Amino acid sequence: MSIINKLIEIETEPKINIYNITSQIQDFIASASIKNGQVLVFSQHTTTALSINENEVRLLEDIKIFLQKLAPESDSYLHNDLHLRDVPEDEPINAHSHLMAMMLTTSEIIPIVDGKLALGTWQSVLFFELDGPRQRTVFVQISGE
Repeated sequence: MSIINKLIEIETEPKINIYNITSQIQDFIASASIKNGQVLVFSQHTTTALSINENEVRLLEDIKIFLQKLAPESDSYLHNDLHLRDVPEDEPINAHSHLMAMMLTTSEIIPIVDGKLALGTWQSVLFFELDGPRQRTVFVQISGE
């Protein structure tokens, strides 16, 4: 069995944004010549997340609105009391982003069958930026043969 790793770099836009990274993962699988196995997709940040869902524009807007209702940026959060914490000068006010990320997940494992992601018809691998703009990294690990 082979194990192959890759980092996907994503330059994100301000605030909450959702990026379809399915094709980048599929391209990596194709270049690795793995026919059957699995792929682990892992977000390396505390204010980002991953999900497998439908990549439809109006649904993506609904998801953003839903997340903002769960953790409104305007609410008061202890994490945002920067004067009470030892933080870098450029530390953002972002407790709401951490809370949104906790409602999602940091990783997904997807089967690889015949060299392709075994996703359903409407499924895509979605990367959630919850505190942009930033340079983000997604770790991808393929294992299989």
